[in-house]
Amino acid sequence: MTGSMLHLSGLEKFYGSIDHGVQAVKNFNMIVEKGEIIALLGSSGCGKTSTLRMIAGFESVSRGKILISGREVQNLPPVKRNVAMAFEGYSLYPTVNVGENIAFALKASRLTGSEVAARVNSVSQMLEISDILDRFPSSISGGQQQRASLARALVRQADLHLLDEPMGQLEPQLRTLLRGRIKHYIKENGLTAILVTHDQTEANALADKIAVMEAGVLQQYASPSEIKNRPANLFTGTFVGEPPMNLFPAHVSIENANLRFHLHDGLELSYNESDFAQPVRERMLEYRDVVIGVRPYAVHRAPMGAAGMIVANQWLGDQSHIAASFAGKTIVLVEHDRSAGAEGELIFLKIQPSDLHVFDPASGQALSHGQELA
Repeated sequence: MTGSMLHLSGLEKFYGSIDHGVQAVKNFNMIVEKGEIIALLGSSGCGKTSTLRMIAGFESVSRGKILISGREVQNLPPVKRNVAMAFEGYSLYPTVNVGENIAFALKASRLTGSEVAARVNSVSQMLEISDILDRFPSSISGGQQQRASLARALVRQADLHLLDEPMGQLEPQLRTLLRGRIKHYIKENGLTAILVTHDQTEANALADKIAVMEAGVLQQYASPSEIKNRPANLFTGTFVGEPPMNLFPAHVSIENANLRFHLHDGLELSYNESDFAQPVRERMLEYRDVVIGVRPYAVHRAPMGAAGMIVANQWLGDQSHIAASFAGKTIVLVEHDRSAGAEGELIFLKIQPSDLHVFDPASGQALSHGQELA
């Protein structure tokens, strides 16, 4: 744990009694290194906000430990944990103006008045709220209140900065602009931040690592590229990525040394002996019945291949999303040009072995990614 800022060990949260209550977080384990930005990513009700609030001290811990800078804190009140939090609900002080709200976070510091003003001005400019510092919270918009709450958290000197949906109220153009600025500010000032979001674009843009959660369980904790290219299970594979990963049940066989995936409607994908390493081939034969996945960007049209019929072709301004009936389901492919293809047209599809993800249908766990075992 050398250099770790946060260590969550066996963290659990029950609402109600442990025996009869609702379990929101289940055996959550995570290590965050100093200077990292971590995103807790998941759908509504997955346990990400409960986890963040337990770290902050606003929710009690049912089981497990929280260590911040090597210090066990799960039984300490929030004020003794040295964390700064930007709430989704803003929580600004209504009787003082925005500038005073932000400066209040520095009240316990030993900074001079001019140093406080400089820090407030810096973070305000970064978040585009310099023009409202003299206004009161009741007179500004929800998006401005959210940025003021975020500024109050970021300006503070703390071991951890906890950000709960910090840009949920902002319009898309401003959100895109601020993502880069916020990441630069956090890195430049050597902060360690945990971000809660349901927006995978935000998680990918800001985070060094993403903790994907579902039903209170940590599904995968890895870099954005690792999660995209080597999803740990079916949930992560389909939840992260837009459009979502295509999935098809398949039966595996070896015929004339070729590895074949037999799909519905008599379709099959056939690969040469050299396309997959021997350990991967052995794993496929061990399971026989699998689920194969391929991301839409990795599905390509070809003169020959497995047949599909176009059911929709949408041009989104910078890419085409084509949906085709394929193996009893729908497959989506993405092409970067404005692509021809009318509804009802027959197309042939190729999937490279390096782009194929294979999962156990019973447990959902990944078996292989391309030519490597999971």
